[in-house]
Amino acid sequence: MDAALEAEGLVKRYGARTAVQDLSFQVPRGAIYGVLGPNGAGKSTTLRMLVGVMRPTSGRITVLGGPPTRETMKRVGYLPEERGLYRSMTTRGAIAYLARLKGVSAGKAFKRADQLLEAHGLGKHRHKRIKTLSKGMAQKVQVLAAIAHEPDLIIFDEPFSGLDPVNQRVLEETIRTEAATGRTILFSTHVMEHAERLCDRILLIAHGTAAFEGTVSQALALAPSLALLETEGDFDLAAVLSTRGFNISYDGEEHGNKRWRARLENGHGSRQLLQACVEAGAPLSLFEPARASLHEAFVALVGDKAMPNAAEER
Repeated sequence: MDAALEAEGLVKRYGARTAVQDLSFQVPRGAIYGVLGPNGAGKSTTLRMLVGVMRPTSGRITVLGGPPTRETMKRVGYLPEERGLYRSMTTRGAIAYLARLKGVSAGKAFKRADQLLEAHGLGKHRHKRIKTLSKGMAQKVQVLAAIAHEPDLIIFDEPFSGLDPVNQRVLEETIRTEAATGRTILFSTHVMEHAERLCDRILLIAHGTAAFEGTVSQALALAPSLALLETEGDFDLAAVLSTRGFNISYDGEEHGNKRWRARLENGHGSRQLLQACVEAGAPLSLFEPARASLHEAFVALVGDKAMPNAAEER
């Protein structure tokens, strides 16, 4: 594999606590690569080690064919989890300033800032100061600043956090556009849907260790098959079928019908599920086999307990 980034045996300890334990992976050149897991899994710690913000306790990192030196890192764009721009700068000035820190000339940096702002619908805001922008708009500016020097490798830490659904879609398109030019993109997220739509390969992390590394399709193949069902009236499908060994969960209501989600496991397929529904006299208005999600694949790999609602590790 021609790798843009390699990590081998990464470990990070804070005293007696181990935040990252023996992580190894390769990011192919030109790929969109996702580092996924719940809040507190070790994603941000991993990315900080990759860009040199934090030194690993042990392990080896190779970036663009060599060690992560100052010169090498000029070819890397990085959006940290902690957002921050100089609040008194204009959007144009902030983007140009960060590009110049990466070695871009002043004239080219300002030209690039103007191009990016215009292309992303922010041209009319180029002279506005950062402190006057909304949180979401300031985040968009920081994303643009991370790619202004046209890096070979782009690393985003939770780039979708804080963006509304429309701007999340815009950012997805930005990632696809950058990847189409041949750049390598690695991003972390706890929202599996973004990775499912974007990524060529993923690394699933739970409790600081790797639960899975491979393609999205390989991960989805590890999840149990699903079926979506609807019943009329007050019929409790989960209560009726749980005694027959089926895993059924309530999924809300639509048009007055109850919706259910069935995990087909333990030798139970869609045919057995449908037969059980008929035998139980379930008033079905919908029975539809469904594709498993990346979230469900993650749960299948590491269990529900690996999905805490905790603050991201520092």
